Amino acid sequence: MVPFVDLKAQYHSIKPEIDAAVIQVFESTQFVLGSAVAGFEKAFAPYCKAEYAVGMNSGTSAIQLAILAAGIGRGDEVITTPFTFVATVSAIDFTNAKPVFVDIDPETLTIDPAKIEAAITPRTKAIIPVHLHGRPADMDPIMEIAKRRNLLVIEDAAQAHGAEYKGRRIGSIGDMGCFSFYPGKNLGAYGEGGAVTTSNPDFNKRLRMFRDWGSEKKYYHDLKGGNFRLEGVQGAVLGVKMKYIEGWTEARRTHAARYNAALAGTPYRPLNVPSHLRHVFHVYAVRHPKRDALQAYLTEKGIQTGIHYPVPVHLQKSFAELGHKVGDFPHSERAAAETLSLPMYPELTPAQVDEVIGALKDWSGK
Repeated sequence: MVPFVDLKAQYHSIKPEIDAAVIQVFESTQFVLGSAVAGFEKAFAPYCKAEYAVGMNSGTSAIQLAILAAGIGRGDEVITTPFTFVATVSAIDFTNAKPVFVDIDPETLTIDPAKIEAAITPRTKAIIPVHLHGRPADMDPIMEIAKRRNLLVIEDAAQAHGAEYKGRRIGSIGDMGCFSFYPGKNLGAYGEGGAVTTSNPDFNKRLRMFRDWGSEKKYYHDLKGGNFRLEGVQGAVLGVKMKYIEGWTEARRTHAARYNAALAGTPYRPLNVPSHLRHVFHVYAVRHPKRDALQAYLTEKGIQTGIHYPVPVHLQKSFAELGHKVGDFPHSERAAAETLSLPMYPELTPAQVDEVIGALKDWSGK
């Protein structure tokens, strides 16, 4: 069997360091925030080429607090893409702002900059591009529009740890970058976790207050915040993993190159990645019009796959009040129907990648 992801393999490769770091948190009794979280923040910020990193209890919280730190709320609009995990849009909704969708570019699966301008209204306050699958969105035109229209840019970098756009790290290009450390991510905690990166000292201050009940001093609450704090154990785990993320990223990129070379010219249409992007391949996706039949075949062959994501957010029942229907964002809808995620994690072996490739080439449904 070829698993979709194997978290146990990674744990065992660094087990002594992880165990020692976690025990140190237990001994210190700094179970929430504390020195392990602070140490991780000090390592993650320069990794992202940002001045600050603020640890959160999830990637969803990271987006939500970034929006709050920007002063965005009721009556405001935030532009994003419907081809994303629902958390991107839910975080906007949680702040009482209104999500406004722009379709993706079918060649990149990220927000189409050419369509952003038409979605801007006097109520628009920010753009949230999603760096889907670890592939950076086209940031230069997005930043140009934002600057010209006086909008903030909050990067959804939940899948893009270490990704780069024209030599610039994702998470440092916009006003804030939002990361998830869900266990399966390229940099994963052993539970929930997230962070916001920024080089703006005012945003840094407000983010730290919002995550801890709007307080700089215990029991003195200047903002209406909440409990969005990162646990000490997760800070310790992430601190250990920071030493390995570049090696793991290059392993992912090597696997992706092997997939790309073997699948070139096939019906599976792997995405083209231009040289000015560093794609970190949180997900390796292919597209096929008979995606569901293909997935069933691979499952029969013992190859696990995933679908990111089968229903675009504008068609989710939870956002029916926005009034969208089938056909409103056709590129997102088609990608949702055709995209299949293949096994991708650093510990994959060349033989396992070749097994997946062989099954794809043997499939009769094409």
